[in-house]
Amino acid sequence: MAGEEEMIKETFYISHGTPMMTINKSVPARSFLETWKNKVYSKKPKSILVISAHWETQVPVVNAITHSDLIYDFYGFPAPMYQLKYPAPGAPDLASRVQELLIGSGFECVLDKKRGLDHGSWVPLMFMYPEANIPVCQLSVQSHLDGEHHYKLGKALAPLKEEGVLVIGSGSSVHPSNSTPICNDGVAPWAAEFDNWLDDALTSGRYEDVNNYKAKAPHWKLAHPWPEHFYPLHVAMGASGENSKAELIHRSWEHGTLGYACYKFTSN
Repeated sequence: MAGEEEMIKETFYISHGTPMMTINKSVPARSFLETWKNKVYSKKPKSILVISAHWETQVPVVNAITHSDLIYDFYGFPAPMYQLKYPAPGAPDLASRVQELLIGSGFECVLDKKRGLDHGSWVPLMFMYPEANIPVCQLSVQSHLDGEHHYKLGKALAPLKEEGVLVIGSGSSVHPSNSTPICNDGVAPWAAEFDNWLDDALTSGRYEDVNNYKAKAPHWKLAHPWPEHFYPLHVAMGASGENSKAELIHRSWEHGTLGYACYKFTSN
């Protein structure tokens, strides 16, 4: 058990959006992420666990590596983006602890000793923790399963907060398909309606509604035709513990359809 001073009460869900924010300062959420340590979370965690939308597996997998090689899992972007580095150390001890907690709660969990960080992790962390001096590991999502599965996954990981681990779900609050028309006049009404529903459900403590969003949320199929960018939220929500409070800490949009809402979950 970590000392009292090392305990963490918060988990987070961040919308990482497009990797273009690495070279384009006008991407809306970049400035928010750059103010992370000054305005959002000033404590330095012992290590960071990122649940990334960009790692989909059949069963939960966590990467147990000593150094964080980067995965440039995007295509057709400007050449300088493929030269970016984020040399944070890996967190193999944390990975083993994640596996222990998940197996202890009845989940399967596999250690991957080769995979580095994909852009769901290193792009936002570049701005949140630019010194790259905090050990990081990643946990995958199971996009063929449901929100309830990921919420329970998070609940199994709740003890990590007491051990000084910052749990971050990284996805996008609204992530339509590439074929969905952009909106040049403000925010698309369907996107705003879904995003407002999500905000109200979370901040009202209706986590069960968020778990069952396909039955409860308006326009969910437009907002998340594939769920991999949504499920990291469910893990962060579950990891926050019983009776936690959710707070919207950022909201912005790109093209009127890509949502950058970010949430803080604080345990009692």
